[in-house]
Amino acid sequence: KPLLQKMERDPADHQARFDLAQAQFAAGQKAQAIDNLLAIIGADRGWKDEAARLELLRCFEALGFSDPLAVEGRKKLSRILFS
Repeated sequence: KPLLQKMERDPADHQARFDLAQAQFAAGQKAQAIDNLLAIIGADRGWKDEAARLELLRCFEALGFSDPLAVEGRKKLSRILFS
């Protein structure tokens, strides 16, 4: 909850959003975690040597290649990277 409040106070705080995404994924809030990582990538692709993109790929791997969340997340990632 404190992570969510911190991110809501400053949506541009990528570290708070990243930490929140990790906590969300661990707590089973996988879609929210993926959306938060995508938001970081969309705002600042190279943040911390692409930490958000690398974490997102770890999430996809944990979900499994054919998991609907991973499939949709990869589509969203492609739109961000190639638009």
